[in-house]
Amino acid sequence: MSVDVARHQWEEGVRGIARTAPEEPRYRHLSLLVDAVVDELRRRVGQTYSLAELASVYRGSEDWVRDVVRDSTPAKAQAGIRDVALVQDAAFGRYARGATDYRP
Repeated sequence: MSVDVARHQWEEGVRGIARTAPEEPRYRHLSLLVDAVVDELRRRVGQTYSLAELASVYRGSEDWVRDVVRDSTPAKAQAGIRDVALVQDAAFGRYARGATDYRP
């Protein structure tokens, strides 16, 4: 997957979260999940990285992102797990903005 394709998916995730009204409980829940994935990205990638490095991590991230989302979601709200792809893309989209070669 190219960096351009990955960036497109990441931005779709950011926009998907933004389409949810901030006062809705779902928005707050999704935001907390994105925060949890960003925290894990910080541990896995570090603070200095390029978009290509981030795209490389993205390619193998489905399993660990699902684990982070599952571990960050209360048992009674496990239905929220259906949003894993959205959360994954939004978290990578947010984290991409800190890449050394990021350009809007």
